[in-house]
Amino acid sequence: MRAIVINRCCKAEDLRVSDIPKPTAQPGWVVVKVFAAGMNHSEVILRLYEADESYINTPVVPGIECVGEIEESLDAQFQKGDRVVALMGGMGRSFNGGDEEYALLPVSHVFKVNTDMDWLSLAAVPESYFTAYGSLTKALLLKENDTLLVRGATSTIGQAAVQLGKASGAYVIGTSRKESAFEKIKALGADECTIDDGELSTKQLQRKPNKLLELIGAKTLFDSLRTVTRPGIVCNTGNLGGEYVIRNFDPIKYVPSGVWLTGFHSNFPTQEDMNNIFSLIKNHHIKPQYNKVFTLNQIVEAHTLLEKGGAGGKIILKIR
Repeated sequence: MRAIVINRCCKAEDLRVSDIPKPTAQPGWVVVKVFAAGMNHSEVILRLYEADESYINTPVVPGIECVGEIEESLDAQFQKGDRVVALMGGMGRSFNGGDEEYALLPVSHVFKVNTDMDWLSLAAVPESYFTAYGSLTKALLLKENDTLLVRGATSTIGQAAVQLGKASGAYVIGTSRKESAFEKIKALGADECTIDDGELSTKQLQRKPNKLLELIGAKTLFDSLRTVTRPGIVCNTGNLGGEYVIRNFDPIKYVPSGVWLTGFHSNFPTQEDMNNIFSLIKNHHIKPQYNKVFTLNQIVEAHTLLEKGGAGGKIILKIR
């Protein structure tokens, strides 16, 4: 079968389609016939920096998420032909991930979905929409009539957060560095848009947010903490600003009284989470967002764009 295989750290132009054996089901593991896989920046990090590290089980097929059908299962909960999504749990790092025609995946991270969505749209959902959903529900405790500000609303997670936030009954504010992005953000459901110049706390907004999803990261975190009401919650989920660490961080000094700072990591999805996400998508007629589609044979172009950035949305790898 065809697959992308990473043996060591390499450049995008070094990637090739390889022929490897088709896996067979094992106790606790199912074989998924992969139709498409959403691409994520973590795959660039793997290729450039992590593939030579001992904690990466090379040679490895990258891809932290995929969608497809059950091909083979020894587990009674899955039947051949079941539509499934799979994500995280070590995919593409500890064991082969989604960038292949058939993937052997642990049942703990494979979830049945009841949807007639086309494969490309479905591939846009697992990681991006679960990360957005988890940030909103598990970290920000979003509820109806909250005012949610999504900092980085044009990113893949940001777009999903705007859609899911509006579907949850919140007033949604989306930010971008470019006013030209406002039309798209509002089309996703945002009630209000504002330019992010790094100083949102000084902006005169129609409604001051009590919940803020921080996708830029350490670069703007202090400003986000000053932006929300008291009480208010800030959830740091992304690092689009390229800064990952705040040195000499003094929480007493920088976290205002009455403001909660939290975060969200997407490594532990559940079937209940997936059911809730797809219910929101169906009931609120949400259209999953993706912007570029590549085939396995175009893996060099796909990774080049993913590494450079600026795709304007989710990149999908079409497997078949």
